[in-house]
Amino acid sequence: MLSGTGTSDGRIMMPEWYESTAKYGQSDSRKALVQLINTFIPYAVLWVMMIYSVQQGYSYGITLILAVAAGLLLVRVFIFFHDCCHGSFFDTPGTNRIIGYICGIFTFTPYEDWRRAHAIHHSTVADLDRRGVGDIALLTVEEYQVATRWKRLAYRLYRNPFVMFCIGPTYLFLINFRFPQKGARKHERKSVLYTNFALLAIIGLAALTIGLKTYFMIQFPVMLVAGAVGVWLFYIQHDFEGMYWARHKDWDKMKASLEGCSYYKLPKVLQWISGNIGLHHIHHIRPRIPNYHLQQCYDETPALQKIVPLTLSKSLKSPWLNLWDERHHKMISFRLLSN
Repeated sequence: MLSGTGTSDGRIMMPEWYESTAKYGQSDSRKALVQLINTFIPYAVLWVMMIYSVQQGYSYGITLILAVAAGLLLVRVFIFFHDCCHGSFFDTPGTNRIIGYICGIFTFTPYEDWRRAHAIHHSTVADLDRRGVGDIALLTVEEYQVATRWKRLAYRLYRNPFVMFCIGPTYLFLINFRFPQKGARKHERKSVLYTNFALLAIIGLAALTIGLKTYFMIQFPVMLVAGAVGVWLFYIQHDFEGMYWARHKDWDKMKASLEGCSYYKLPKVLQWISGNIGLHHIHHIRPRIPNYHLQQCYDETPALQKIVPLTLSKSLKSPWLNLWDERHHKMISFRLLSN
C-alpha cells in the first residue's frame, strides 16, 4: 500500500512503511557545512572571473557562459534556503534562520515571508479547493470555459512557456519578492525589509567597488538563469502528465504527496545542482528530510521506488498541459480543449 487509508473516525492511517522514513529527517550539520563550502566557493570564484572578464573588456559571451554556471549554483543555494525554511538543513533553529536569511539574500528571496507561503503550499498541494498560495495558478476546464475573455487571455499568457520561464521568474524574484505577500504577519513583513536593505547595501558596495554597470551585467543574467531553472523545477514538480488533483472532500494528503508531486529523475550532475529536489514526492511526505538524505531515503524504502519517475525527456511535454479536466482526472492542453 502506497497511500494512506481512512478510518471510521475520519483519521488517515499512514502506510506501514511511513514510520520507517522518519529517521532520514535527522539533520547533519557537517553535511550541510560541506554543501555550503562546495557551492559558495565555486560561486564566488565564478563571480571573480565574471568581474575580471567584464572589466578587461573580454567578449560578453564569456561572461554569459560563466553566468550560466553561476546561475545553476544559485539554484543549489536556493535548495539550502528551502531546507532552512523547513528547519531541516542544520540541527538548530537559530542556525537554520541565519543561513536561511543569508541564502535568501543571495537568491533575492525574503526568508520568513517565503517560508509562510511555502508552508501553506505543503498543506494544500493538489487540493482544488485550496489553490492560490505558494503554487502555480491553475484553472479547471470548467473554470476556463466560463471565464471572461480577458481572464482566459491572461491565463493563456501566464501559461505561455516564455512568460512562465523567462518573464515570470524575473518579475517574481526581482520585483514581487520586494513586497510582503498577502496575509504576511509583522515578522514576515520585516523579513522582506531586511532582505531589501541587504540587497541595497550590496548594490551600494558594488557601486563603490566594481561599479554598477559591472554588477548588473553579471547579476542580471545569473538571476535570469537561476530563476528560469528554479521555476521550471517547481513547475515540473506539480504540473505533469498523470498527476493527482482532488476536491477537498476527496483530498488525500498521502496521495497528494505521492501522486500530486513528481519524482523527477535527473542525470547525476543535474540532481546535484538541484539538491535532490527531483525526489519531490519524498519531500512532501517528509518535509523535514534535508536534501542530502532524500536519495538515501529513496534507496532504502522499496515502496517509494514504485513511483513511476518523470524523465527529462517526458518532462518537456509538461509546459503544454494547461488545464485540469475534472471529468477525466487529467491535465490537458489548450489545443485539446479547442478540438
